[in-house]
Amino acid sequence: MKPVLAAILGLLFLGATPATPPGPATKRGAALTDALRQATRGDKLVAWVFFTDKGTAAEVRAAQARTYMTPRAASRRRLRGQVSGPTVQDLPLAAAYVDRVAASVARVRQRSRWLNAVSVEATLAQLETIEALPFVARLDVVRRYRRRNDERAGEPDAAVRSASPARKASATAIDYGASAGQLAQIGVPAVHEMGFHGEGVVVAVFDTGFNSLNHEVFSSMRIVAVRDFVNGDDDVSDGSDQGDGSHGTMTLSALGGRQEGQLVGPAFAAEFILAKTENTASETPVEEDNWAAAAEWAESLGADVISSSLGYLEYDSPFPSYSFRDMNGQTAISTRAAEMAAARGVVVVASAGNSGPNAEHNTLGAPSDGAHVLAIGAVGSTGARASFSSVGPSADGRTKPDLAAQGQSVRVAFPGSVSRYTTANGTSFSCPLTAGVVALLLQVNPGASPDDVAGVLRATASQAGAPDNLLGWGIVDARTAAAGWGATP
Repeated sequence: MKPVLAAILGLLFLGATPATPPGPATKRGAALTDALRQATRGDKLVAWVFFTDKGTAAEVRAAQARTYMTPRAASRRRLRGQVSGPTVQDLPLAAAYVDRVAASVARVRQRSRWLNAVSVEATLAQLETIEALPFVARLDVVRRYRRRNDERAGEPDAAVRSASPARKASATAIDYGASAGQLAQIGVPAVHEMGFHGEGVVVAVFDTGFNSLNHEVFSSMRIVAVRDFVNGDDDVSDGSDQGDGSHGTMTLSALGGRQEGQLVGPAFAAEFILAKTENTASETPVEEDNWAAAAEWAESLGADVISSSLGYLEYDSPFPSYSFRDMNGQTAISTRAAEMAAARGVVVVASAGNSGPNAEHNTLGAPSDGAHVLAIGAVGSTGARASFSSVGPSADGRTKPDLAAQGQSVRVAFPGSVSRYTTANGTSFSCPLTAGVVALLLQVNPGASPDDVAGVLRATASQAGAPDNLLGWGIVDARTAAAGWGATP
C-alpha cells in the first residue's frame, strides 16, 4: 500500500500535552467520550456533528426549492419506495449551520441530508466549541473499517489470450467459461435463457478504487456515474493497480463483467454506478461517513440496487469499534443510511462479513444487520458453508444472514491486467453475485419493493423451510424466484 498520508484519518498524536478532562458530555456519544479520554489536546478526531433541525421555516421553504433528485430516482421512489416523495430528510442541510461548524474545525468531510449531520476533522478544543452551539444536537465519533486479508486475489491464470472471441448472438448460447459453476449454483443461466440480463436496471457498487476498468471483462459495461468519496473527485481508479483498490475490480467483475469463455456476471447488461468509499492509500481503518454519503448520492441518481462488499465492525486500537451488541439494525451509521435507502425503494445487498462463527454472539458487520438489508453469507462450490462466513442472529434476534452464494474460489478479473483472471474468497464475492440476481429480478418485476425482492428470494432459497443463523434462508435460486414472478424461457 502507499504510505499513510498526513494524519487526517483518526486519532493523531500531535503533542504530549494531556487533554483536559471532558466536561458534561450531554451531547457526546459514548464512543466519542471514550476517544476523547485517550486523546491529547492537539489530537484530531473524525467526528459526526448532528443538527437539531434543517433551519428556520423560511430556510426550509428555500431548501425545498433546491432539493434535487433525478427523474429516475423520483420514479423509483413512487414505484417501490415506502418514502414516495421528497421529505424533510431529503432537504439540504441548513447552510448557516454548516458554515458555522466549518469555521470552527480543520475540515468538513461529508454532508448527510438523511442524517442531518456533517462529519468533521477536529481537535478536542474545536469539538468543545461546536458542542456549545445551540443548533448542534449531539456529537459522535465516525467509526472505521478494516478489511480482512483473506479476501485478496489468488494467482492469475497462466493463459493470456491475445484476442477476445466474438460475442455470441443468442443469450441461450452464452459461454460462461470458468464462471459457469458460480452462476449455475444460484440459477442464473436459466434466467438469462428467459431473456433477462439486467437491462434497464441501475446497480451501484460501493468498494475500493476500481483500478482496472480497462480489463476486457468491462469492455461492454455501461458505467453511468462514478465518484470518489475519499478524495472528493471523480477518479475511482487512483491511477494505480496496487493495494486494496483491486478489490473493487474483482467484485464488479463478478457482478456485471462479460467476457465469454472466461467470466460472465449475472447482470452484465445493467447500468452501473461506482462509488469509491475506501482509502487505498492508507493502512489505517476507513471511515464510515463515506458509505453514508455514497448511499445518498447513488439513491439520488436513481440506483435500483446497492451492492456493498464493505463491512464495519472491528478496528485496530485506539480506533473506536462497534460491538456485536450494536448489530441491531439501528445503531451503525452505515446501517441507518442503508435503511433509509431501502425505504426509498433501493434494494441494499451487503456482505455478511468474514468473521466466522461464534458460539456466544453474532459476528456480523454493518450494514448487513439492517432489517431491510439483504446480508449475504458464503458457501463453496459444493454448497457447504464457508468457515469464514459471519453468523447471526442480529442483536435484536432477527435471522441473519439472509441468503448465501458462492464465496470460495469465485472467478474474478485479475487486477492490474487487461485479460487475466483469478479466483478470490470472501463474502465480498457472494454479495455481488446475489446483487446481480436482484437486478435480474427487478427486470422481471420492475414494481417489486425491497421487501418483495427479499420475500421471493427467501421463499425460494435452499433452506426456505428451516432458516438458521449460519446461512439464513439458504443459497439463492434465481430461476425459481423469477419463475415465481411469471418469467418463462
